[in-house]
Amino acid sequence: MNSGALLGFTVRVRGDHAVSIIRAVMMIEVVGKLASQVIRRLRGLSELHRLHTTNGKWDLVAELRIDSLEAFDSVRREVRMTDGVSNSETSLFLALV
Repeated sequence: MNSGALLGFTVRVRGDHAVSIIRAVMMIEVVGKLASQVIRRLRGLSELHRLHTTNGKWDLVAELRIDSLEAFDSVRREVRMTDGVSNSETSLFLALV
C-alpha cells in the first residue's frame, strides 16, 4: 500500500521491560542569554531523550536514556562543558514504584 496515508509509526515498550537502559533526569542552569545556543547543542546529543524549559532555579530539564554508566558519565561531562551551562544536577532513576 503506497497510498501515502501512513506517515510513520512508533513502538512503545513497557518501562519495566528495558531494564538495561539507564534513565536519568538532569536539571541545567544556563548563563544569561545563551539558552538558544545551549538548547541547539544539547539537542544534538542522542542520549538526550527529552528537553524541557522550566522555571525556578533551573532553566532546562533533560531526560537521559543511556546504555552504560560510562556513557552516562561522558554525557554528563559533555553537558557540563557546554558553553553557556553554568551548573547542573543529575538524578538517576532507580526503581519504578
